[in-house]
Amino acid sequence: QLQLLESGGGSVQSGGSLRLSCTASGNSGSTYCMGWFRQRPGKKREGLAASASGADTSISHAVVGRFTISPDNAKNSVYLQMNNLKPEDTAMYYCAADSNRRDCRSLYRAGQFGYWGQGTQVTVSS
Repeated sequence: QLQLLESGGGSVQSGGSLRLSCTASGNSGSTYCMGWFRQRPGKKREGLAASASGADTSISHAVVGRFTISPDNAKNSVYLQMNNLKPEDTAMYYCAADSNRRDCRSLYRAGQFGYWGQGTQVTVSS
């Protein structure tokens, strides 16, 4: 059983930056397709980015140029660097992982990952 722990959320002013971290534990030695999603108030969950060990990387058009996903296989971790944050980025951010690395892009598009973290809140004020 894989556990995901997110960190790095918080409150920031518009134009600021945050770096979210997600570390997987419970099944060391495996590498995964890992991704980031968010759910804004009153909205459906949306995919932001996903990567399978740096390959097959996907990024949402909504955040491209501002957000960057960076996997670290040695640490079983994935990071989401968020720059130029806007009030509309306020949301609960979730890390997700799946052992199916070959279909990472498809998993991301469908939002069908096998493991999910509890989420970390990001609040951007104007």
